[in-house]
Amino acid sequence: MALGTGIDALFDDNFSGDENVQTLKMSEIEPNKNQPRRTFNEEALNELADSIREHGLIQPIIVRPAANGMTYEIVAGERRWKASRIAGLTEVPVIIRNVDDEEMSKIALIENIQRENLNPIEEAAAYKDLTDKYGMTHEELSKTIGKSRSYVSNMLRLLSLPEYVSDKLSRRELSVGHAKALLGLEDAETIENVARKVVSDHLNVRQTEKMVSESMAEDAPARQKKVSLTYPYYVEMEAALKEALGRGVKITGNGEKGKITLEFYDDDDLRIIADALIGGEE
Repeated sequence: MALGTGIDALFDDNFSGDENVQTLKMSEIEPNKNQPRRTFNEEALNELADSIREHGLIQPIIVRPAANGMTYEIVAGERRWKASRIAGLTEVPVIIRNVDDEEMSKIALIENIQRENLNPIEEAAAYKDLTDKYGMTHEELSKTIGKSRSYVSNMLRLLSLPEYVSDKLSRRELSVGHAKALLGLEDAETIENVARKVVSDHLNVRQTEKMVSESMAEDAPARQKKVSLTYPYYVEMEAALKEALGRGVKITGNGEKGKITLEFYDDDDLRIIADALIGGEE
């Protein structure tokens, strides 16, 4: 299904009124059980509820008939539905569309990614859901949501972070910039230790990058011993390649010959590496 044009029409704030808008009771509408957003900002919901009390719900909620034949499931507009409940509305304007489970899930995920300001972990999980459930490649997903393919791949890397870091990203106590810097470190324990220091000292991204570089420099002798690196240039090149490629890099050798090992995170990420090596387009 081509979602690009459909999504623009579906979420157009300047609703034209050309479609058949109906009214449903709040009790006839139920939320999407596969809603990718895990948390809704209470303050923002209350502000939206205040606006709805004053002006009403201007943009209709998109729903589909539920399997029970009696109620309707939200396809798009759950935040507006929740705010309408807070505002005390007993009925709301809706547009009823017949979409299947796959299309509904895609629309719900893309609506949140494009419009609802998901936290970084929710956003990454939404991308993973689209790629895992429906076989969307990073390229297809990037075109659908208007992001670059490398952006999608880098966001998916956030899911490999330790639980402590994921939690801080979800709470927005760490930014994606912080996380990208932390991903340059070797192991989960080191990442978490550095992240705790970043949070406690309120370090910005540049300070975090400096701290990560210092940590890597301190660990360099141990890493040299672990992989039998006796050639210091390898360590310097590892660090440079990690920063440039945004992925784990290992260089082993004896100063005359050796090998480079690059990490990848799924089949589509491997294709990105292959395209870069053979001169394909990003």
